[in-house]
Amino acid sequence: MAKSDDPITIKKYANRRLYNTGTSTYVTLEDLATMVKNGENFVVYDAKTSEDITRSVLAQIIFEQENKEGQNLLPINFLRQLIRFYGDSMQMMVPRYLEVSLESFTREQEKLRQQMAQAFGVGVGGASPFGPMEDQVRRNMEMFEKAFSMFSPFPLRDAASGGEKAEPEKPATSSEDIDALKRQIDEMQKRIDKISDKG
Repeated sequence: MAKSDDPITIKKYANRRLYNTGTSTYVTLEDLATMVKNGENFVVYDAKTSEDITRSVLAQIIFEQENKEGQNLLPINFLRQLIRFYGDSMQMMVPRYLEVSLESFTREQEKLRQQMAQAFGVGVGGASPFGPMEDQVRRNMEMFEKAFSMFSPFPLRDAASGGEKAEPEKPATSSEDIDALKRQIDEMQKRIDKISDKG
């Protein structure tokens, strides 16, 4: 059955029930999560005010998924960093950066799956499956920093006067961010090792 380009309309009622107008049935957040995984596009409107509440419903789905045992995708440090960006002058750049990073990760996921399978197939002495992902994260960070320097009122570049103080700040920030990402990747590696030991 061919999918329509138009998103399915979901209405949320005051009793918090969600109604799929495409199938004329009530649905749950779990049903909406399945629709997302199946690539079905939908928008959610408040039935009373007609306000588009898609973003908050998708955030609710993520919250529910994160509360399931073994389903966590969002590391604590990532969540803390994300919260810090709310109200920050760079807030407007974060959504696009996250979109670009996830699009890139999605494109590369098949290669990553193969590399992980090969790495786990050769045992502990094999290459880390996270090498390519770490490289991608590093490239994304570099791109993000370049974008920041373009919009920043005080770009971090060599200056004729007072340049000594401004220059070291960029690598320090970059190094801290990469170290934090490395720690998160190491934690993921340990979790995967535990799972493969059980199997």
